[in-house]
Amino acid sequence: MLSAPGQIDVVVAPRPEPGPGEVRLRLEGCGVCASNLEPWAGLPWSDYPGEPGGLGHEGWGVVDALGSGVAGLAVGDRVAALSYRSFAEHDVARADMVARLPEALAGQPFPGEPLGCAFNIFRRSAIQAGQWVAIVGIGFLGAVLTRLATEAGAKVIAISRRQESLDLARHYGAAETIVMDDHWAIIDRVKTITGDALCARVIEAVGKQWPLDLASALVGFGGRLVVAGYHQDGPRQINMQDWNWKGIDVVNAHERDPAVQMRGLREAIDAVASGRLDPTPLYTHRYPLEGLGEALDATRDKPGGFVKALVMMA
Repeated sequence: MLSAPGQIDVVVAPRPEPGPGEVRLRLEGCGVCASNLEPWAGLPWSDYPGEPGGLGHEGWGVVDALGSGVAGLAVGDRVAALSYRSFAEHDVARADMVARLPEALAGQPFPGEPLGCAFNIFRRSAIQAGQWVAIVGIGFLGAVLTRLATEAGAKVIAISRRQESLDLARHYGAAETIVMDDHWAIIDRVKTITGDALCARVIEAVGKQWPLDLASALVGFGGRLVVAGYHQDGPRQINMQDWNWKGIDVVNAHERDPAVQMRGLREAIDAVASGRLDPTPLYTHRYPLEGLGEALDATRDKPGGFVKALVMMA
């Protein structure tokens, strides 16, 4: 339970019971999302104390109880779920927001929500073979999107602060890498790479003002800016003159339609199970439930080699 800013307490709470159309999960683990950092920091719109398990929304585990009217799932099924109290031993999810994990994924962590999110962002990006695609921010999302864009035949320019992030982008297929340190130098470098055309697609995957400004500047005429970063710490300003002049499309790629969210999750399951995508190098730090505070600090501070933290319940 997030009891106060910067304070996680492990509490004993009643085990949730599934209602009609719901299933209960015995969780194996849950990923830590950068969106957890705003309530962890105590930003003004956050409420305390939170619900038990309340920050967790990247859980996977085994179905251990069914509510009435549930079909197509059985006790013992290993699943990924879109549920919202998964920093806990058990959580309840709508049965239509649960996807079964195939045997090919047995024993593997599967934080389904961010993987599904990456596939939905990729779809909204409408990336085509031969295009130059800049990805600003190579964390978990940026790395997966690098792989998906490369697989689609695009040429990816990965832009990130840390050299180890750029090395990760190369691992996932980036054609070019640029250190994110100097706004105008980056723009000049991208112009050189693309023959002054800039990029047909630019994905911003940081969630801060400067990366959004940089991403906007890297879109070529008639291109598409895809906002994948989670902008939740205050208003943003944009260069509307530049957007107008270049005639670009701007897409907010955060999906809120449950059916679309589940589509992305199922696509992610198929891709990982088939071997098209190997997210294993991205799961860099693991913590027990009692170490959630440490996992949140690592997500904020990004110690050496950090990409994504998993909290493991089993």
